[in-house]
Amino acid sequence: MSSEPNKPTGLIAIEREMARQNADAFASFEAAAPLARTIAQSLRKTGRLLLLGMGGSHAVGRAVEPLYRSRGIDAVALPLSEQLGQPISLSGKTILVTSQSGESAEVLRWFAEAASVPADTFGLTLEGGSTLARTVPSLIGAGGTENAFAATRSLTVSFALHLAVLSALGEDPAGALAILNSEPKPEVDAAVAALSGVSAVVTSGRLMQGVAEAIALGLTELSRIPCFSLEGGQLRHGPMEMLGPKVGVVLFRAKDATSELVARMAVSALEAGSPVVVFDASGEAPIEGTVTIAAGEASGIAAVFALLPAAQHFMLGFAGARVADLGTPVRSTKITRDE
Repeated sequence: MSSEPNKPTGLIAIEREMARQNADAFASFEAAAPLARTIAQSLRKTGRLLLLGMGGSHAVGRAVEPLYRSRGIDAVALPLSEQLGQPISLSGKTILVTSQSGESAEVLRWFAEAASVPADTFGLTLEGGSTLARTVPSLIGAGGTENAFAATRSLTVSFALHLAVLSALGEDPAGALAILNSEPKPEVDAAVAALSGVSAVVTSGRLMQGVAEAIALGLTELSRIPCFSLEGGQLRHGPMEMLGPKVGVVLFRAKDATSELVARMAVSALEAGSPVVVFDASGEAPIEGTVTIAAGEASGIAAVFALLPAAQHFMLGFAGARVADLGTPVRSTKITRDE
C-alpha cells in the first residue's frame, strides 16, 4: 500500500489534506484575528461558553474546553444532537457552533427550529458559503471544505481558529505557531506493530482527552473496528475489566499536572495485558513497556498541535493494516445529512 500506484484513492485524498494542513492552519489563524477579537469580547462579557458540534467538531470542542477554562471561561462542549433533544439554557452564554461543512443535519435543524438566534452566537467552519456561515458570524478556515473521509486538516485548522480566539483572550500563541511551522516526521511503525493483534482500541487522556476522542473517531472510521475513547478517570471506574491482549490502549499526555495520572494508567493497562501506545508531549522519560511516540515538550494548545501529526500518521498505519480501501466509507458520508 505504500507505493503510489497501489495506494487507495481515499488514502491519497487524506494525505493531500494532511500535506497542506499546517499552511492552512497558519492562514486561518491570521485571517481569524478580527472576528476572534469580537468573540473574545463576548466571552469576557458572558464568562460562559457553550461549544456545539458533531463528530470531529465535537471532539474539537472537548479538546478546547480546558483551554478556555484556564482563561477563566466556564466552557462546556455538548453534541449538537444532545442540545436539540435535551437542551440546556442558552441565556447568558457565548455559543460557538462548529461544523466543518456548515451543512450537517443537526446544524440545519438547530437553526431551523430556533425562534431566534441568540445574539452571542458564532460559527466555526471551513466553508464560507455554508448555511452556518451565512446565518451567524463565523470563523472561516482556510482551504475550503475537507474532502477526504476522516478528519485531519479540518481538526488542525479548527484548532488554529480557536488559537486565534485564545490569543485574543491573552494566550501567547508563539509556542503553538512554532510547532505549526515545523515539519515533523513522526515514526509510528513500532506503534502500529504493537497494536497489530488487537480487535478493539480504547484511547484516553486527561487534559488531552479531546485529542484522544478525535483520534478514536478517525481510527473507527478508517479501520472499521471498535475504537472508542474514555477520559482517564472514567476508564479507571469499571471499564478496566475489558483490558487484555486483544484491547489496545492509546494514551495522550502533555506537560501538565495530569501527566503522572496518564503514566499510572499506562502501567495499569500493561499489567492488565493490553499493549500500550503513548503519544507523549510531556518531555518526561518513556514509560517502560509502552511504545512511546515522543512529540517534544508542550502544554495546552501547543501540545494539541504537537500530538496531532503523529497520531494522524498512526491512524493511517493502523487502519491501512486492516482494510484494503482505506479512506473509502461504506456506511457513512463525509457530510452527515440524516439524523
